[in-house]
Amino acid sequence: MLTLHCLAYSRAIRVAWLLEDLGQPYDLVTYDRTADFRAPEALRRVHPLGKSPVIQDGDLLLAESSACLRYIVDTYGADAHRPPRDSVDRIRHEEMLDYVESSFAGAAMGVLLPALQSKEPSEGARKRLDTHLAYIAGNLTPDALLFGTDATLADIQFSYLLANLSHMGFLENAPRIEAYWAALQTQPGYKAAVEKAGPMAPEA
Repeated sequence: MLTLHCLAYSRAIRVAWLLEDLGQPYDLVTYDRTADFRAPEALRRVHPLGKSPVIQDGDLLLAESSACLRYIVDTYGADAHRPPRDSVDRIRHEEMLDYVESSFAGAAMGVLLPALQSKEPSEGARKRLDTHLAYIAGNLTPDALLFGTDATLADIQFSYLLANLSHMGFLENAPRIEAYWAALQTQPGYKAAVEKAGPMAPEA
């Protein structure tokens, strides 16, 4: 059976969300954060980088949330959570899935890291985040999500960063993105994952 190694308040909740959506059985191994909010040493005994999420499936050990999401749908969900093959939306979906951690994460962490240290983010960091939030808003459909009413892998991938940006108050001036995050939280898989593995961001 597939095993998900899940650090509290981490990207691993994304993977739990997908597994819950698919009804795919899995073993959940949870890890508490240290007093300084870091991953415990126990995760390094699972993966050399001490990362979360990490999934184990037979002899396969896989990190990086986008790789985990793709592997799970390819192995257990066929074409679930992605637009139809050979469509423009499918290509756009793959772009947005990769964009989350390749481009958007840098902009998000540019404001989140100072805030976590009780510092004010620079004006440049705020402007950079605003640029990315406007870009994301421009890709949303009237149905609230990226490609309709049901969450795709890309929507799931966005959830962790949006949860933390919302928690720290950085979506207050981005109502379209705040509504997107609210819509994601109504998805059944999200609710099931949070109930089982805990929230993506510390509760206020």
